[in-house]
Amino acid sequence: MAKRSPADVVASRGRLTLAGVPQGYDALVIADLARQLHAKGNQASPELMVICRDGPRMQALETALGFFAPGIEILPMPAWDCQPYDRASPNGAIMARRMLTLSRLARTTGRATPAIVLTTVNAALQRVPARALLAKQSLSAAAGNVIAMADLQTWLETNGYLRTSTVREVGEYAVRGGILDLYAPGMDAPIRLDFFGDTLESIRTFDPESQRTTGNLKRLDLVPTSEVQITTETMVKFRLSYVRAFGGSTKGDTLYETVSEGRRYPGVEHWMPLFHDRLDTLFDYMPDAGVVLDAQVEEAAKERLTTVADYYDARKTAMEHDAGGGAYKPLPPDALYLTSEDWDRRRGGEAVVRLSPFALAGASDGALIDLEGRRGRSFAAERADENANVFDAVTAHVAALRRDKKRVLIAAWSEGSRERLQPILEDHGLKALRPVASWSAAAALRGDEIALAVLGVEEGFETPDFAVIGEQDILGDRLVRAQKRKKRAQDYISEATSLSAGDLVVHVDHGIGRFIGLETVTAAGAPHDCAEIHYAGGDKLFLPVENIELLSRYGSEDAEAQLDRLGGGAWQARKARMKKRILEMAAGLIKIAAARALREAPKLVPPDGAYDEFAARFPYEETEDQAGAIDAVLEDLGAGRPMDRLVCGDVGFGKTEVALR
Repeated sequence: MAKRSPADVVASRGRLTLAGVPQGYDALVIADLARQLHAKGNQASPELMVICRDGPRMQALETALGFFAPGIEILPMPAWDCQPYDRASPNGAIMARRMLTLSRLARTTGRATPAIVLTTVNAALQRVPARALLAKQSLSAAAGNVIAMADLQTWLETNGYLRTSTVREVGEYAVRGGILDLYAPGMDAPIRLDFFGDTLESIRTFDPESQRTTGNLKRLDLVPTSEVQITTETMVKFRLSYVRAFGGSTKGDTLYETVSEGRRYPGVEHWMPLFHDRLDTLFDYMPDAGVVLDAQVEEAAKERLTTVADYYDARKTAMEHDAGGGAYKPLPPDALYLTSEDWDRRRGGEAVVRLSPFALAGASDGALIDLEGRRGRSFAAERADENANVFDAVTAHVAALRRDKKRVLIAAWSEGSRERLQPILEDHGLKALRPVASWSAAAALRGDEIALAVLGVEEGFETPDFAVIGEQDILGDRLVRAQKRKKRAQDYISEATSLSAGDLVVHVDHGIGRFIGLETVTAAGAPHDCAEIHYAGGDKLFLPVENIELLSRYGSEDAEAQLDRLGGGAWQARKARMKKRILEMAAGLIKIAAARALREAPKLVPPDGAYDEFAARFPYEETEDQAGAIDAVLEDLGAGRPMDRLVCGDVGFGKTEVALR
């Protein structure tokens, strides 16, 4: 009897455990399985749904699939980034990715290439809008179509798009006269719709920074960015379902009143079942697909269901002690999430493939196939031995692998890492290194050539045919510093609350005032958190917290400082005098810099091989700013002029590493 392949087992709706599939190798195994299933004629929907244990694992697998299988369409379905029964809505970009995937699945009629839906336990355990509903919810338009801009705006508002003054992120739109800018899910750039009356004249892509046109489109397909639609019909459903779930008293209930007015309430997605007649699951969107379970998925599912139940109990207890309009009224867990019985039933009715990084003697459910992948060689011992050279050990190991007729790929964590590793390894005897961008390019190399790729595997692995050596195997764990992010609107309230009543502040346009506190101001029928600032003459300014970056603390502790007057000219006059002094200072500095540029100094250039090897041993992946500072200092040292540069940064942001390198 011929041995059955994994694709044969899945195609016959069987259950299978694939052993010997360490992390990294799993991406290649999954890609091959999807291709084989597609070749068998399964083209009505994506061939596989891959359920990862968590978000970071899903992101790592998505990156690996991009390397091993660039020709396979990956449909990401991330989980909400908020807790169950939260008061906050999920991140807009995450919602947009989810809705794009669901919309594509809902409208799938056939595929020319293999496809994989990549998701997590948390996402798979959550209910989603019904497939039949979502199939009708998209909007298509082409240049020359007759479509009223007002109707398009209504559709955008109904389906979760946010109106802004300038479009910068997915899910935003802006209107200026007869032009509507829009950043839709699935688009690489925002688009500009030019209307003449009710005729859509053109569809153009543009750069959000420069606002310049970058291309033209003939057609536009829009999908919702929210799983909750706010329409007259859904508002009626919500009100009836809300009263049925929580009783008839809705007076003062902020959630009920906000939705009844046709507005979105923060965190309204957690009451999504009240807006729909029924909800589906991700399994309902892919009834014929095989399900691949990542290692530790079962444990992650149990933990998630326990977390949902705990959060529900906490909200329910709090509601019983607070009957006011602001009380959080939670829906039962089974309204929005699968139960443990639902989860078991879904997995029991599907073709399921379990992945294990270990060699197993047998499978508890279904067939077992050992793909003989194992964790690769670690060079930790050589790193710890001051008398050993880790790069010489890598060279010897590669030679042994090539004697066994195995192909070798060395995986660097980033493009910068690859550029540093190549000359170091070449200096230690690996002369046939070939940079590659994909697995197919690596497989096409001659047997004596070694592939060098950007592939973020945590650790290397070996199979009967090839070996992957990870950068972390050679140099140890790569530590990624938390990137300093730009200020976002949700940070501003915390900045405002760090001020104390009576503190002196400086407004960029109005000058010195006294901070009184945070005040909720109702404007245009909606509440806004504002910072209350008093000026001379009893004038008051209410500054929305989202504009708190216009404020800074007054630099002196002098409580008797002269307050400015709103609308007065004293502050602007002081600013003008200061600008004049700054310009005079700048002119002096320019003269000094010009004189310095004419002087000469010795050129200091580090030796390439030794310097690259030294730099590669640093455990942290340098940030973009660090790399820029290092390059700038090296350029200064080799320029033949006296250096005039100050490297500064916050505590713990790597100044010492910059100095050493």
